[in-house]
Amino acid sequence: MSGGQQWWQTAVVYQVYLRSLADANGDGTGDIAGLRDRLGYLSDLGADAIWIAPWYSSPLADGGYDVAEYCDVDPVFGDLDQADALIAQAHAVGIRVLLDIVPNHTSREHPWFLAAIKGDPAARARYLFRPGRGEDGDQPPNNWISHFGGPAWTRMSGPTGAPGDWYLHSFAPDQPDLDWSNPEVAADFEDVLRFWFERGVDGFRIDSAHGLIKTAGLPDLSDSPTRHGHPAWDQDGIHDIYRRWRSIADSFRPPRIYVGEAWVDDPGRLARYLRPDELHAVFASALIRVPFRAEALRARIQQTLDTAEMIGSPVTWSLSNHDTVRHVTRYARPQPATSENSAWYRRQRGTGPADLALGRIRARAATLLALALPGTTYLYQGEELGLEEVEDLPDQLRQDPTWRQSGHTDPGRDGCRVPLPWSGDGPTLGFSPPEATSPPWLPQPEHWIDCTAAAQASDSRSMLTLYRTAIWLRRDHLLDAGPVTWIDTESDVLAFRRGRICCYLNTGSEPIALPPGKLLLASETRAGSMLAPNTAAWLTAQS
Repeated sequence: MSGGQQWWQTAVVYQVYLRSLADANGDGTGDIAGLRDRLGYLSDLGADAIWIAPWYSSPLADGGYDVAEYCDVDPVFGDLDQADALIAQAHAVGIRVLLDIVPNHTSREHPWFLAAIKGDPAARARYLFRPGRGEDGDQPPNNWISHFGGPAWTRMSGPTGAPGDWYLHSFAPDQPDLDWSNPEVAADFEDVLRFWFERGVDGFRIDSAHGLIKTAGLPDLSDSPTRHGHPAWDQDGIHDIYRRWRSIADSFRPPRIYVGEAWVDDPGRLARYLRPDELHAVFASALIRVPFRAEALRARIQQTLDTAEMIGSPVTWSLSNHDTVRHVTRYARPQPATSENSAWYRRQRGTGPADLALGRIRARAATLLALALPGTTYLYQGEELGLEEVEDLPDQLRQDPTWRQSGHTDPGRDGCRVPLPWSGDGPTLGFSPPEATSPPWLPQPEHWIDCTAAAQASDSRSMLTLYRTAIWLRRDHLLDAGPVTWIDTESDVLAFRRGRICCYLNTGSEPIALPPGKLLLASETRAGSMLAPNTAAWLTAQS
């Protein structure tokens, strides 16, 4: 890092979905000890930081995003001593640690909610209970829809067993929304931040950072609301919360950071989250939402860069995460000419045959594109192994609440959360130790034997080798290379220059000739000066 940039402005951050990374005790679930065993691997990969999905005490109704205790680790993952050891060990090898904080809602098993449903008025005031509409109160208080499908309200029983009030859950019924107008909620979360910062955590990714504050009165949605028009999202009062949070982060040495998951389409409103006294960065899912088409990619990248410049924020890039179809599979199906709309990427689950060989070729090229852009790159565990979405999981093993709440019409996100293959040809491909007593919590495809980390480590043409090489070349040549300057070329080709480094991506059906220059890296073997379809290359410009 140089040129006055902070680490979080240029880092490669590896997202850890702990449940599926590595299982050290053989119970079929990934854990902190397994992550500690893989820190050397992540250091060799070139990760500057790790972002760990929620490891707090939880019934795991939504993979840990239903938190029952924010200041403890769920026993399935380890304990606080293990957490402390991980943070220290990661720091020793130069890797910073970001945790996931979930402030919009708790678990239904959280002590606050358990007390609330028993009638404790103070606990009840921490949530959004409302009487129903209709003569008998048998209709939800408003017409809001859960993000996972179905009504955003569930009715409780009163003390006598008779139907009572309803509670709001923007996601699953297991995740009751908190009432952030209650100062006790705000004070308790500030204590949670301090608790983890004092243990050495470097920052937080904030889940649903645009939520929390709801419009007073919880009015009905309009017929076709904008995202800002939703009474549960991006309300003005949220900024007071993040100003208080920022003062806490800044009180530590070194200062801690926040990265918000803020789905705010209006750049002007998004900029408010990134004022100097609020969040440090927000996620941009630009590359996730765009098909493998040069014109569409260029347009979205430029739009993202323009927004970042306007709001004075570092850019973040990612190709996959724990909520989306893995990009190998997205790219393995026919690509529309344009992004169409922001929901295009969601329609890639099980929509026709997937040419995974083609998907991996395109994924290799997209990786060079993402890593060549200025800003921070977030990698989702397993993408460096070229893993695809597992679309044929047995229905009875699916655990994502989306599967249940959609009436078994949406397979949900389990397919991108299958445990990683590390080595060997045993029943868990190195995810669990040989003496494991339980199978992985989701089954791995048999053909993943060919893409284990061990099998790829010594293969110069493997996906893992490409990632390692690209990340280390990025450190040497691209961190301070300057802004993107577009290079005019064919419509099916995306090309830009940063300093002396040029990136070319061919999304067309014919090879293209590259300009003179020293080849740094190509996503596939080149034939002379030609760049094949669905491939990318980094060149050092001659002048």
